[in-house]
Amino acid sequence: MSVWLRMLLLLPGLLLVSCAMGPNYSRPTIDTADKFRMAEVEGESIANLPWWELLHDEQLQQLIRQALAENRDLKQAVASVEEFQARTFMARSDFFPGIGMSTNAPVLGPLGGFVIPGFPTPFSFFGQSSLNWELDIWGRVRRSNEAARADLMAREENRRAVILTLVSEVAQSYFDLLQLDMQLDIVRRTLQSWEETVALAQHRLRGGVISRLDVDQFEAERASVSARVAELERQTVQKENELSVLLGKNPVPIPRGGLLIEQMMPLEVPAGLPSDLLQRRPDILQAEQALAAATARIGMAKAARFPRITLTGLLGVASPRLANLLTSRSEFGVGGIGLAGPLLNAQTLGHEQRAVEAQARKVLAQYEQTILVAFKEVEDALVAVRTAQDQRKAQQDRVTALHSALQVANLRYQAGITSYLEVLTTKRNLFAAESTLTTARRLHLVSVVQLYKALGGGWSPG
Repeated sequence: MSVWLRMLLLLPGLLLVSCAMGPNYSRPTIDTADKFRMAEVEGESIANLPWWELLHDEQLQQLIRQALAENRDLKQAVASVEEFQARTFMARSDFFPGIGMSTNAPVLGPLGGFVIPGFPTPFSFFGQSSLNWELDIWGRVRRSNEAARADLMAREENRRAVILTLVSEVAQSYFDLLQLDMQLDIVRRTLQSWEETVALAQHRLRGGVISRLDVDQFEAERASVSARVAELERQTVQKENELSVLLGKNPVPIPRGGLLIEQMMPLEVPAGLPSDLLQRRPDILQAEQALAAATARIGMAKAARFPRITLTGLLGVASPRLANLLTSRSEFGVGGIGLAGPLLNAQTLGHEQRAVEAQARKVLAQYEQTILVAFKEVEDALVAVRTAQDQRKAQQDRVTALHSALQVANLRYQAGITSYLEVLTTKRNLFAAESTLTTARRLHLVSVVQLYKALGGGWSPG
């Protein structure tokens, strides 16, 4: 048996016993509590709901679907996934032999002979194919594929994160718009009330019942409310423009569905187990995949410090004359084993390995920081949901009390018991309380959406 044949027979066994250099990735140990600090309700997490079962407004659902179809940030994320899918296939191709082909046909100058009989020169006609196959003894190719797969999964988790963020941003902007609509309605009704008050005051001034000072105060309040109308109209259009960008459109009017007070949210919003957050939230999973890729690249850097062993081959036909290119004596072929390793750049490769190891430690810190931020956002959202309900109830009680106080103040003023300053103060307080109530209603809705996002809630398009 020839030496070459023996070597070829030994290669499969050598590949089987070879191992990939560098550490194998394993998920870092993360300490989590048994329950969230601010969780008051136990049960299946609200994050298990798909978004269309959480957000019931049909117009809002339609807007979210438009955003999922046209949003430019999401299209970038999808394209990034497709890019890294192609890069994964490219990395996988390193497992297979590389085969190339070349031809030569001299047209000018004298034709020379062969330096080595049967092999081509630049002065001869030839066609040849070549083979180059790296034997992955040290696991460089395997680690490269591990890193490529982890990079692809990180981009996929980024796509999920963009979807979840997009759903929550559209919902929050929509609720902001409904709040502005409700505040604008309140301010316009208030302005109408002040118009009537000013007209009445001017009539009473002409009758000598009140002083000019009272009329000036009423007109000043009317002007203040009129300015507030203009401010809310500006904010409404700007919010529509903001929402249009999320929908992937030029600025357009945004259709509304139900009013702010008609928006429904679950009465109970259980958060689930903290440990589930590590399995569900896309930014955490993205950071983990980045850590897996960085770990695989440590093995790549270590393997780069060892020689590369390749199988090489060359096969073709060559002749000084085109007419003799396909004769029996024009064939040539050769095969062998190539060995390439670092020599003068060995120190540089050592520094490269240390740089990759430091990069992995950096990515580990980023992963742990992402988890800390995630738990913080969940706790913030939980306390916001709990307190927003109490805040809304208290503001509703305040508005009810001020409506009653305004009726009493009007009666007292008409009876001549007090000045109109008491009516003015009560009106101003009622206007502020009604506006604050809309803010509390919007805060409760947005808090639930923020909790849903913080928990990594259902993101699939409906």
